[in-house]
Amino acid sequence: MTDDRDVLRDVWFGRIPTCFTLSQDEITEREAEPYYLLLPRVSYLMLVTDKAKKHFQKVMRQEDVGEMWFEYEGLPLKWHYPIGLLFDLHASNTALPWNIIVHFKNFPETELLHCLTKDAVEAHFMSCIKEADALKHKSQVINEMQKKDHKQLWMGLQNDKFDQFWAINRKLMEYPTDEGGFRYVPFRIYQPLNERPFIQKLFRPISGDGQPHNLGDLLKEMFPAAVTPEDMEKQYQVVIHGIEPMLETPLQWLSEHLSYPDNFLHISIIPLPRD
Repeated sequence: MTDDRDVLRDVWFGRIPTCFTLSQDEITEREAEPYYLLLPRVSYLMLVTDKAKKHFQKVMRQEDVGEMWFEYEGLPLKWHYPIGLLFDLHASNTALPWNIIVHFKNFPETELLHCLTKDAVEAHFMSCIKEADALKHKSQVINEMQKKDHKQLWMGLQNDKFDQFWAINRKLMEYPTDEGGFRYVPFRIYQPLNERPFIQKLFRPISGDGQPHNLGDLLKEMFPAAVTPEDMEKQYQVVIHGIEPMLETPLQWLSEHLSYPDNFLHISIIPLPRD
């Protein structure tokens, strides 16, 4: 039987082999070689791409370097989504390495938020953690923590330190035994290329009669097409952290073990290719 801590470690240390290539629109003084990185699924692009940025800036004139942004197959990548979610949503059925194009000009103002410093990532991350705790514990846990605890969560993520992060985050995953779970499960359901950013509603991990809700129960209510009746052909893949969990998996367990560091369960609904 896999130990719960092993699951948390496996999730934390998930990596995506990625090839960064400079956009052909950029003016360079010499050819820019591609840059390869193993991207941590649980992190954010702007936290882990400093080396790629330096690599490409070396071949450019300083006056040609604007705000860096990333694109995959013509789609600007939202830096405020975790890396694993971006991959699952847009590239889960493609061969590795993941090929990302790097830009330093023509920032897509209507499609991306600006991120000029890592402070923007920290502010977004902490606001998600606070929102998740409001759903789980009426904000009681996060509000009882000290500023240094908040900082430790952030530094644990930024520096890729599993033990540093989970020493604090485990408090956010606790609940009274008699309640059987959180008040509500912090989740977001995404579809590629959908106008609506995501589906997020209140959903309890335990039913009114005390039975644990599972992933299938959540999907039946939020996205029924993702649950395939036995006599029908499957239309969608339901992906969390690059895997397709069984629909019978209890939602409370998923929330405790497969949430991203922002404490949300990010669920991608991927249409299966039609023959």
